[in-house]
Amino acid sequence: MRNLLLGGVAALAIVLAGCGTGGETAGPAKEDAATFLANAEKELSEFSDYSARVAWVNANFITEDTDWLVARAGSEGTLMSVRLANATKQYEGQTLTPEQQRKMNILRAGITMPAPSAGTPEEQKQVADELSEVMTRISSTYGKGKFTIDGKELNLEELSAIIASSRDPKKIQQAWEGWHTISVPMKADYARMVEIGTAGAKELGFSDIADMWLANYDMPSKDMEATVEKLWGQVQPLYNDLHCYTRGKLNAKYGDAVQPKTGPIRADLLGNMWAQQWNNISDIVAPPSSDPGYDLNKVLVAKNYDALKMVKTGEGFFTSLGLAPLPETFWERSLITRPRDREVQCHASAWDIDNLDDIRIKMCTEVNSTDFSTVHHELGHNFYQRAYKNQDLLFKNGAHDGFHEAIGDFVALSITPEYLKQLGLISVDPPASADTALLMDRALEKIAFLPFAIKLDKWRWDVFRGSVTPEQYNQAWWDLSKQYQGIVPPGDRPADAFDAGAKYHIPGNTPYLRYFLSFILQFQFHKAACEQAGWTGPLHRCSIYNNKDVGAKFNAMLEMGASKPWPDALEAFTGTREMDGSALVSYFAPLQTWLKEQNAGQQCGW
Repeated sequence: MRNLLLGGVAALAIVLAGCGTGGETAGPAKEDAATFLANAEKELSEFSDYSARVAWVNANFITEDTDWLVARAGSEGTLMSVRLANATKQYEGQTLTPEQQRKMNILRAGITMPAPSAGTPEEQKQVADELSEVMTRISSTYGKGKFTIDGKELNLEELSAIIASSRDPKKIQQAWEGWHTISVPMKADYARMVEIGTAGAKELGFSDIADMWLANYDMPSKDMEATVEKLWGQVQPLYNDLHCYTRGKLNAKYGDAVQPKTGPIRADLLGNMWAQQWNNISDIVAPPSSDPGYDLNKVLVAKNYDALKMVKTGEGFFTSLGLAPLPETFWERSLITRPRDREVQCHASAWDIDNLDDIRIKMCTEVNSTDFSTVHHELGHNFYQRAYKNQDLLFKNGAHDGFHEAIGDFVALSITPEYLKQLGLISVDPPASADTALLMDRALEKIAFLPFAIKLDKWRWDVFRGSVTPEQYNQAWWDLSKQYQGIVPPGDRPADAFDAGAKYHIPGNTPYLRYFLSFILQFQFHKAACEQAGWTGPLHRCSIYNNKDVGAKFNAMLEMGASKPWPDALEAFTGTREMDGSALVSYFAPLQTWLKEQNAGQQCGW
């Protein structure tokens, strides 16, 4: 999926392992919580502008020097964020306003990977420096990853293209196993990072890093884990039906020797390096005789779309809802295509540099349907950032991190045939008989992703809690892959493999639960928006493009930022206060009925 740099303390913690730095600030009087918070936000604001630019330069010019700069900024930010988090302890038990208490909680739990602050200032700095250097080295290793095939050095995009397009199992396996070699050097550093971070989390009063991450959802950590399992239970039957059908098609394509009719699916055959989304094998699994009548990949090329026009089109969706256009600096400062002269971190991301108007995307955009959707997603982050820019610094964030990811994907659900027709990309709506194909295409993206998103952070939570040790890292990764996704590697894995590290969000240290929650929320948002628009047809045919009434209510939720508990924000737009998978299930109900018919007589499950 996609990394993003949000404004405020939580985001800088994600990217730089901490938020802000500055001169030593003496702890304010216990009774003066307002002064403490004002000083903390001022300090954070001043440094976040600097540290965001350091991160931007490093992501766009990966060199030893920029690695050093981002490590230095990360160390300074870690020291400050831990200092501020520890300072909140003096206000425990004091009567605070709801806003003050919320800010204290954000300061305390908003650090992604804290360093301990025990010892002398020199010792604190030494540990913070080590943590930042380790995290930078891990991330840089990923960004520079390459593997040589037939004498040609290939990067992630090139290796992924082989997995997406080749139908030669041996060639696919070679590309898959090649990319997974790049993470082997990360393992020791990753274990050390967890060791340092665990000490820091315990010092802040959490049982471990997992407890700290789960504390960011306005409920006790155990309750949040239970919520995740409840949501997964709602959508799991739909995934199981898709898995069964897909396995049967892969068996028909490759035969029993490559993909058996029963059991788990071979991970590299699903068209994606991490088997997280399966759109690239639509030629294998697409329903027969339900052609939508167009291929968006070909249509975009035929209509002379380039990367810039893709982004302009995405902006046009948001402005059609009544939101203000992107600032001119967005177009001047964003990275929209891969440069030819340097190493860059090409993982698509949205950036808020100054917590006001300097918003950007960084994306090696290709003219295809996947990036057409990704553009809408990333711009969703940017328009969210613009909407809450007038909030206090600590509230310049999503209601929770899943909201931020859901916004753009919710908008992308309106990339329907009707929307494409309004853009002039197609001239005729596909008939109702094409609905199965349209839903299948979206299910390969959305439903296939759900268990992957849970697996990634469940693996990390086990690592953070110490129930999975470094020598168990890889086995635990594949045990969870089989349990949740029903997938296995294409062959035996080497003893030193660290396959989790071959996924960006592990070396990038980006919490991943947000993506699972966003896939639940986006359908809740979509259903609510379509109801507001008076739509009465199938949910998958609804587009809110050009609906300013829906846009006004949507923007009101965005403007809240993180200033209120997330149920308040959810209620403001949807009228409900609980995350619920039923909207997603309802959206795909026609497809699920069809899948069950196709799977009749098959031995589903693994």
